[in-house]
Amino acid sequence: MGALNQAAFANSLAGQQPTGALLRHGVVPMPNLAWTPEVERETAHLYEKVKAIIPPVEWPFHAPYVKAINDLKRERNAVILAHNYQTAEIYNCVADVVGDSLQLARLAAASEADIIVQGGVHFMAETSKLLNPDKTVLIPDSRAGCSLAESITGADVRALRAAYPGVPVVAYVNTSAEVKAEVDICCTSSNALKVVESMGSDRVIFLPDQYLAKNVQAQTKVKIIAWKGACEVHERFTAEELLRYRADDPSIQIIAHPECTPEVVAVSDFAGSTAAMIDYVKTKKPRRVVLVTECSMADNVAAETGGITEFVRPCNLCPHMKRITLPKILDSLVYMREEVTIDPALAGRARASVQRMIDLG
Repeated sequence: MGALNQAAFANSLAGQQPTGALLRHGVVPMPNLAWTPEVERETAHLYEKVKAIIPPVEWPFHAPYVKAINDLKRERNAVILAHNYQTAEIYNCVADVVGDSLQLARLAAASEADIIVQGGVHFMAETSKLLNPDKTVLIPDSRAGCSLAESITGADVRALRAAYPGVPVVAYVNTSAEVKAEVDICCTSSNALKVVESMGSDRVIFLPDQYLAKNVQAQTKVKIIAWKGACEVHERFTAEELLRYRADDPSIQIIAHPECTPEVVAVSDFAGSTAAMIDYVKTKKPRRVVLVTECSMADNVAAETGGITEFVRPCNLCPHMKRITLPKILDSLVYMREEVTIDPALAGRARASVQRMIDLG
């Protein structure tokens, strides 16, 4: 069966028109997803990494998908990028590259794969596409959005520029390609302060996260003009609940993400990007810790650190990150969907703002 006929066959199964990726790469048969002795044997080393997180009764469901995805990655010359908020079976068992949004952006640019599958939300997949315009970028569920990215549009940025002529605009990477195309440079939570101070201006427009803006403002003399966006996960944490943990155990370490409110950051022992939070745990090896961020990260750090640290889990889940699952990743690789495309009219400008961030180091 030729590639085009294969694509038509996949279309009849999927109930949709063939995408560009499907026509380019063809389809493969859906793998057998039975729990067999072979699957158990070939995934045993991966289960060792997550056995403290995933109960034995659940592994026979995950393992056939893990094996099928890892086999198909090699066949497709595909790489899976997984954000720190992905579930343990994705992060530890099928991902090739893991990290925070800055790490994923940098490593996406260096990828030699033909296909990138984004284990994360839509703006991350767009960023991967911006940095790899000639590669096929897939997101297993295009509905995986972000409250920050959805809080602002390109038209909003143009209105800000009109209201504050000549003031440079910094966009958190948690924004759409449309927004990235309208700003001067992007940043992440790990380099936001550095980016703001690199603009050489006494005033900077910072969007869309109001709490990250306030936390950066506390560290710089640059006047920050903030947008009113917020992460629906991090804004739910309160200083009061964290102080209750500390009252129960004064030795507990509280580590917060700077998308939390300044009040939460103020009562924390450390605040930083997800990569910095992970590094803190691995370096300091605290006895007990509260990771004040999306709760899947605690599972992933626990798997990586081998039980040295006890994680107290105030579990705020990101509903968007949780749209990405093993079955959807496999479906994406078999049928080459959902492909991320960006309007060429804005892709170049959006790519430039991300590249300036990467070039800053």
